[in-house]
This record gives sequence, C-alpha cells and structure tokens, in this order.
Amino acid sequence: MHRAGPSQGALAPAGGGDACAGAARAPRQRVQRQPLHGLLLLDKPLGLSSNQALQKVKWLLRAEKAGHTGTLDPLASGVLPLCFGAATKFSQLHLDADKSYETVLRLGVSTSTGDAEGRVTQTCAVRCTPGQVVETLDRFTGPISQVPPMYSALKKDGKPLYEYARDGQTLERAPRPVLIHELELLELQLQGDAPWLRLRVRCSKGTYIRTLGEDIGQALGCAAHVSLLRRCASGAFDLSHCITLAAFEQLGEAERLARLLPVQALLAGHERVTLDADHAARFLSGVRRRGDWPDNAQVAVFGPKQGAQDSLLGSAHIQGGELIPGRLLSPIEIQHILQTSAHSSS
Repeated sequence: MHRAGPSQGALAPAGGGDACAGAARAPRQRVQRQPLHGLLLLDKPLGLSSNQALQKVKWLLRAEKAGHTGTLDPLASGVLPLCFGAATKFSQLHLDADKSYETVLRLGVSTSTGDAEGRVTQTCAVRCTPGQVVETLDRFTGPISQVPPMYSALKKDGKPLYEYARDGQTLERAPRPVLIHELELLELQLQGDAPWLRLRVRCSKGTYIRTLGEDIGQALGCAAHVSLLRRCASGAFDLSHCITLAAFEQLGEAERLARLLPVQALLAGHERVTLDADHAARFLSGVRRRGDWPDNAQVAVFGPKQGAQDSLLGSAHIQGGELIPGRLLSPIEIQHILQTSAHSSS
C-alpha cells in the first residue's frame, strides 16, 4: 500500500538539474508516532485488504502499535475491528467471535477463487426452483464440514495456501468443522442471464463464505461463486457502530481520537471483578488472588478507580475461588490510558 506523505514535487526545487546541483534537499518529514490504546470499528471499503485499511488508519492516528481482528478480503466490505496498543492483547477474543454476513451468490458460474476476482472455470444452466433453494439452505444450517479454499491465508510448511494457488498448485486440505447458526434467504432471481441468491449468514469463526457459496451451488446442481460479500457484525459489534474510512479521513485529529473505544470494550461480555490497590499490584505481577468468586471462564479485572476513570488491569478466569491472570496490561499502559482519559474528559 502507498503510504501518504509529502509529495515528490514538494521535495524538488523548481528548474532543471543544474539548478539543484548545489541545493540542499528538504528533509523528509517523519511521522511522530504516539502510544494509543483502544478500539476503532471500521467499515472497511471494497478494494483494500484488511492490512491496507489497518495501515491507513494507523497512519492517520499516528499510532505506534495496531492490529485487526479477522481478515476481510479486498472484495469484501464491512465490520473490521482495529485494535491499538493494549487492545491488541485482547484481539484474539474477536478473532474467535461469531460473524454475520450478507452475500450475493451468482449461480451458474464458478471461478478459480470462489469469488468475482477469479477466472471463470465453469458455466452451466440453472434449473433449480425456489423450493429447492430453501430445502438446500436448510441442509447447510447447523454444524457442517468445509474444505478450506486454496485462496486462503492458511499455511502449509510456513507458506500461505494462496501462494501455492498462484503457482498453479492444488494441495490436499483436511475438512474443518464450522457452525452455521443462521442461513436466511433474503432475495433470489433464478431466471435470466445472471441468476443469483442474496443470503444472510451468521456463522462461527473459521467459516469461509466463498466455500459455503460453492458448496450451495454444487448442492443445487449448478456452479456458484460469491459476487458480493459484506460483514454486518463481528461479535457484539455491528455496522451501526462503524465509521467508513472516507469519513474517518475527513475528521480532525481530536475527532479521530474521540472515535476510539476504550480497551475494555473488547471485554464487554466478561464478568467484572474489582481489586483493591494491594491485590491489584499482586495480580499485575501474575500472582493469583483468592476471593469469594464463583467459577467463570471470562473475567475483566479492574483496580481502584482513578477519579472517575476505570482502571483496567487485564483478563482472567476464576476457578476454585482463585482469580487466575490471563492477558495483563503493563503499568505503563495503565498509566497512559488513565492520563489520556483524564485529559480527554477535562
């Protein structure tokens, strides 16, 4: 991805080569990075990879450390949670979260990639009825098995499958279990030159919508590929919480920072436990704490409030009355979060 910066014209003096022989070049402007901690919910546009979108937002925020919580293909748009600073420690929670999509399947045509970017590999007539479509979708609801596509980021011997695919190689891939919670038919057009289905899918992590589309097409007795894909939700976050990249670019720096959700937004479904100062210090050192707590697999642990500000320490789980540390923030991260929160609220 091209990273925005000073234009070449701004660095070169006017005139020909002789004019610049003794001229000093203007120094390239360096972006001053800043430690940021929080979550931005981006509505990723078409045409950018997840990493390209992340790097663009990271540059706009001048953030030191960032990561995303689940890849969206350049063909796909929609919900892409971006984590900054301490929030990256909890990104796995949303990699594991259920996802919801709306997709359009183009029937009668298969492609090398399972989507509209690939070359056409097969065409066939579409002769299914609406009743057969509904019956087929029912068969793909619930636990199913998928063979991961060759055009995916899964690795074989340290090399992504898509690199083998680009070299014309097809490797054996073991089927994987996934769960389709809901598969709803929104619209369909089975006649004409370009028949299609529009579906809403809510599924477990690891589900490949391209593979689902191909498998549905095969079950209907015709080829199929994904012509449109939009992620509508990732865990508890949906499109209503997101900002587009174009809108984010139009904001001033203070407004961009104000769009960041606190780190604990990633722990919204966790049980809250608050420790006093002494227990908080020991917990941050990785020491288990004892208390009258019921067992719980997902706990968000806080220390004493600093003024009106929550003091997130990290995640944990409770077993047998013990609070067992999981992912912990560093004291420097906690202090910076509190200082930033106090400054933004003043």
